Amino acid sequence: MTKMLVDGGATVNLMPYTTFRKLGKGSEDLLETNMMLKDFGGNASKTRGVVNVELMIGNKTMSTTFFVINAKGSYSLLLGGDWIHANCCIPSMMHQCLI
Repeated sequence: MTKMLVDGGATVNLMPYTTFRKLGKGSEDLLETNMMLKDFGGNASKTRGVVNVELMIGNKTMSTTFFVINAKGSYSLLLGGDWIHANCCIPSMMHQCLI
């Protein structure tokens, strides 16, 4: 993925459905959920489901759960505060990297 947003204010990890499809995933890979979430633009959106993927950032690989939504945004993935804390990462907005 070339564009990820690390947002300490977000409570969940989001993945647009287009990114989900680019990963070669299909509806059989989704776990059903009936949650409503705000998308990248702040609009309420029903989730298509939940998917667990192996995410590699730098030399670290971790299992990450994403809520898949029908949304178009500037980012391929949104990593929320829980992911940041669980992986002991410090986002540097000035350097646009994770420490």
